[in-house]
Amino acid sequence: MARLRAAGCVFAEEEAALLLEAAGSSVELERLAAARVAGVPIEQLLGWVDFCDLRIAVEPGVFVPRRRTALLVEEAARLLAPADVVLDLCCGTGAIGAALLAAVPGIVLHAADVEPAAVACARRNLPTAEVHQGDLFAALPETLRGQIDVVACNAPYVPTDAITLMPPEARDHEPRVTLDGGVDGLAVLRRMVAEAPSWLAPGGAVLFEVGARQLSAAEAILAEGGFTPRSASDPEIGATAVVGSLRGPEISGTPAAGR
Repeated sequence: MARLRAAGCVFAEEEAALLLEAAGSSVELERLAAARVAGVPIEQLLGWVDFCDLRIAVEPGVFVPRRRTALLVEEAARLLAPADVVLDLCCGTGAIGAALLAAVPGIVLHAADVEPAAVACARRNLPTAEVHQGDLFAALPETLRGQIDVVACNAPYVPTDAITLMPPEARDHEPRVTLDGGVDGLAVLRRMVAEAPSWLAPGGAVLFEVGARQLSAAEAILAEGGFTPRSASDPEIGATAVVGSLRGPEISGTPAAGR
């Protein structure tokens, strides 16, 4: 515990207890402790993370789900009913999808990520879902076009220049592609919003997480993309979630056929 605290671990006591529980021997404990002191995320050392009261498998080289993303799950669950089609985009471990399956039993879940390691990890956590590999919507089969009710996307949103300011456990041990959101942090989200309408069912929605300072720009991206934006925040966990509801043709000014 003293070694962890000296290394800057905020929750040294809790982490020490977890490492003691995970280690099968004193040799293994020393290996785990040394790796943690070196900055390896404790979730990768343990092989799991507690997310929305679920134990989610975490593998080396895969983005570790953050506690703040629970707000995104909460907002998405409010929009869902059994049999709705849901996409966990930029899924990483598949934690969002797993939490939504637990919150709204009966949804039809798909997940996708560009990273092969993430896809393999998500398939462990989402045995009843279809997990696809590829860049955003290009990963999906054409049969899903126009069929998705909700897209929950935890895309990278850290501005490129801010990555060097991140804690070493994220900066040095998670793939840069899962962190780097471009100059303003919103490059991947712009692409997602631009591509989403053709994949959504009528009245569908997209949800994603951003930093508080990015909120106005994120809402503007949604409005320009044909969505009605709203946001939710939880200061206690430092979370900001943005929801975009797809505007129908009759709302955008062009009457829908037959109306």
